[in-house]
Amino acid sequence: MCKTRSQLKEMDRTQIINAEMKAKRRVVIPSMLTALSVFSSQLYSHTLENKQAVDADQAIEKVEVQGREQNLVGKAISASEGVIGEEEIATRPLFRSGELLEFVPGMVVTQHSGSGKSNQYFLRGFNLDHGTDFATSIDGMPINMRSHGHGQGYTDLNFIIPETVRSLTYRKGAYYADVGDFSGAGSAAFSTSQKLQALNLTATVGEYGYQRFVATSGIQAGEGILNFALETNFYDGPWTDIQEDVQKTNLFTKYSIDVAGGQLSLSFMGYENSWNSADQIPERAVLNGTIDEFGSLDDTLGGETSRYSVNLQWQNEHLSAAFYAIDYDLNLWSNFTYFLDDPVNGDQFEQVDDRKIYGGHLKYTQHANWNGRNVTNTWGVQARYDDIDEVGLNKSQARQRLGSIRTDAVKEGSIGIFWDNQFDWTNQFRTTIGIRGDYYHFDVESLVDENINGVDLSNNRGTQHDQNISLKASGIYTFSETLEGYISIGQGFHSNDARGTINQVDPNSGETIQAVDPVVDSLGYEVGLRANLFDSLNASIAFWSLNLDSELLFVGDAGNTEPSFRSKRHGLEFTSFYRFAENWTLDFEYAYADASFVDLPSNQDEIPGAIKHVLQMGVALAPANGWFGAARFRYFGERPLVEDGSVNADSSQLVNVNLGYQFTNNLIVKIDVMNAFDSRDHDIDYFYASRLANEPATSETEDLHYHVLEPRSVRLSLTYAF
Repeated sequence: MCKTRSQLKEMDRTQIINAEMKAKRRVVIPSMLTALSVFSSQLYSHTLENKQAVDADQAIEKVEVQGREQNLVGKAISASEGVIGEEEIATRPLFRSGELLEFVPGMVVTQHSGSGKSNQYFLRGFNLDHGTDFATSIDGMPINMRSHGHGQGYTDLNFIIPETVRSLTYRKGAYYADVGDFSGAGSAAFSTSQKLQALNLTATVGEYGYQRFVATSGIQAGEGILNFALETNFYDGPWTDIQEDVQKTNLFTKYSIDVAGGQLSLSFMGYENSWNSADQIPERAVLNGTIDEFGSLDDTLGGETSRYSVNLQWQNEHLSAAFYAIDYDLNLWSNFTYFLDDPVNGDQFEQVDDRKIYGGHLKYTQHANWNGRNVTNTWGVQARYDDIDEVGLNKSQARQRLGSIRTDAVKEGSIGIFWDNQFDWTNQFRTTIGIRGDYYHFDVESLVDENINGVDLSNNRGTQHDQNISLKASGIYTFSETLEGYISIGQGFHSNDARGTINQVDPNSGETIQAVDPVVDSLGYEVGLRANLFDSLNASIAFWSLNLDSELLFVGDAGNTEPSFRSKRHGLEFTSFYRFAENWTLDFEYAYADASFVDLPSNQDEIPGAIKHVLQMGVALAPANGWFGAARFRYFGERPLVEDGSVNADSSQLVNVNLGYQFTNNLIVKIDVMNAFDSRDHDIDYFYASRLANEPATSETEDLHYHVLEPRSVRLSLTYAF
């Protein structure tokens, strides 16, 4: 069985290059540097006067996150959770913002399309596509997009400025009551900076038209701290037939202050991006000389997107409350079958998503003593409402819309409540149990009565609702202050696209189809050990298993739903972090996963894209005698591309390095070398049918379609601290 084209949700769109705009673009960074230099002269004295003004007992940032050196023995409830600190994040060479999730051990982040599109994620035997079954958030705001125009759970991290990330907390598995939708494989939570710091200006230039400018600062503002960051990024890429023409802008502000016995923070994030895409290409087109590995068969692909958010949070030792509002839109142009469906106009399509999201949470934690034993109870409620003005799939040519395949307005609301109890039975043994209930309501209204295919879609509308109960439990035994064992079990789930829950008519064929269940359950188990030895070595090992009832998903590229079968996965993970000298650290991560469908014969049960072996390791030098740097190696192994295992993707290896020197207290210079050994391995592979322009109109060819790693590139950064 081959992956059908409707099961592959990939691609992007293009903007015609304007020479005058390109000329303007080249002077953006120098102009910003000049403007910010003037601004910095005004800010400088204010920063110096106030950077020590918040004394220790009133400081906003009360807990220093040390990252993987932090001893989680006595705190964690599984071997596969952890914390990454800002020092490690700042040291590692990053090619793109989405690679922040590669700090999660065993996670692989790739890209098959343009730089502005969400990355492709792999973890625990999942091809997570753009975010299904892995929940991601920042400062309590969800990042996953449900009922999204491109794919369920769409997780785009391009709006995050890496320099603003204070910590990343990852928790694999569905053992945590406060995590709901998309929780089967686990979750990751980013938190942003809230500290005093001088104004830092960083300018980076590199090969293939790479330019990046970042300004960050944290100043005393009244009784609180105001953090600020600005990022601009331009990039053309190494592609033969297009220039990516990435034009990304990010803005981050956050005000934090102690109020009413707790900490109040108000943040704003703004993001805009546009780009052209060099998508995956068919192998036969490279072999016959039609294009090279960096070429494109459709040079009008790409996208444009924006995301704006406001987030208000308050918390103290017992109570946490938050409210957020997000304004988001995306237009994405893709074409992965070229001329298979339409020999005249081609197969390009446009995906649209225009929405506003409102939500928040309230959580209360109570610490008590019962018969001499510590007891902690946590109650919480979470709510989210997606007001989607338009989510659609359109037929297009050279980014010009030819007609709608499906366009809907969606109102999707959910509320989740949870309770978590931790009980210390003895000084060495404790348990955590939790229960979570979620309710979903879907309201779908078709905005098109008859589509471009002549199909009547007036019946593809209606309301649906569903509820789900999830149970969680963990047992933890502390052998010593440095060694702990865990056993965990938990139910998780992911929601399906609202459109799939009310579907009656296939928008392509006009045939009657069956709606899908709104919620798909999962059940996971895990046994593991964690050790913190000699105050310098942190290591953990986990053996896990995960079963999914069904992987029913709405396929945005086809405008309908396609069921898959029940699945099972199991594997092991080993993670270690070692400080072998005062300024030197070494980390090593290995993950193994075996994934298969349950209801298929053994010779037809492979899950396409499920990676069995992932290995990552790195060495880092923290600033010492002025020098600092890091080297990173990533390997992910062969994986099946079709269910019978007859076609497999080759393994992929990648090395990134950086080296820097601090010349003075104010001046830092750094060099990053991405893909240092110029590997020509593939970033991602698919196997499906397509047709080239010069092939017979009635033919289709099943072929490997891939996106090669970008070639070695060197980037030079200069940072000045005022």
